[in-house]
Amino acid sequence: MTSYSWTAAATFRRLIAMGAGLAVGAALGMPAPAAAAPPEGAYWHVKELLAMPQEWRFGTRAHPYSLVKKQIIERWTTPDGRAWYAYRELGATPPTPADKKAWRRDGSPARWSESIDGKTVRLSTEPAKGHVGAVRESVKFELAGQLLTYDEVQRLPADPALLKDWLTRAGRVGRIPDSALPGWVAGTLPQLLHVLPAPKEVRNAAYQAMLTMPGVRADGNAEDELGRPGAVVLIDTLNGTGEAATRTRTRLIVDTGRMALLSQEYSAGGGGKGPAKSSVTTLAEVGWTDARPAVPALP
Repeated sequence: MTSYSWTAAATFRRLIAMGAGLAVGAALGMPAPAAAAPPEGAYWHVKELLAMPQEWRFGTRAHPYSLVKKQIIERWTTPDGRAWYAYRELGATPPTPADKKAWRRDGSPARWSESIDGKTVRLSTEPAKGHVGAVRESVKFELAGQLLTYDEVQRLPADPALLKDWLTRAGRVGRIPDSALPGWVAGTLPQLLHVLPAPKEVRNAAYQAMLTMPGVRADGNAEDELGRPGAVVLIDTLNGTGEAATRTRTRLIVDTGRMALLSQEYSAGGGGKGPAKSSVTTLAEVGWTDARPAVPALP
């Protein structure tokens, strides 16, 4: 299998080199239970279906259409910190009935090399073979720039206020400016709903903490791309100042029964000179598994 290295690993090494790693136990004044709950499988597994609307239009100016590029990303992590990563391109497709009609007018192409505006692209309707491989370095479990063991993940605060305090300290260790800390904490809390094998009590604390953050609000209920119902949480942030300011919105759908993230929709725009950007990530699978890492199957 191929070997991979996550881009965040350099950040982790930098924090360790600075002596900045946070102890999760006594140093933060957090309770340490006598024994953590044992893992419920061989791997903590996360399977993401990522849909990325392309910035440019295709076809003809009289009958333009949009394309959405899709891929599968999977991660497996053992309790002792060994990790595997896999991905597979699923191809690009016109997302709406109107887009499909214009695509058919365009001769139903299977490949694109240029947009209407002359932007060079490499898009195809055909899925790729996919890849899977071990991560070269054991990154254990990562939260807010901190490397955590399985037992330390189990001892994260199960109280919303204490959890926010822990993340705020981690942000300061990572030199996040104080003015940006609230938005950074709000954006980090959803990771506890899928990235880490945190106890349900900790995931519940993360969800409750999110709803107390500036720019965050509940927005009723909805279904994700797979038809699963959940509670909607909106996170609005403004990055930068003046004409260069960019507003970002993250729309989460959360299964509040399991306290697991179902989907995350991200959009950025409203400032600067670049085009608006968006993506939708559907968390198809989150939890323990005994199935070994493998190339993602086609949906």
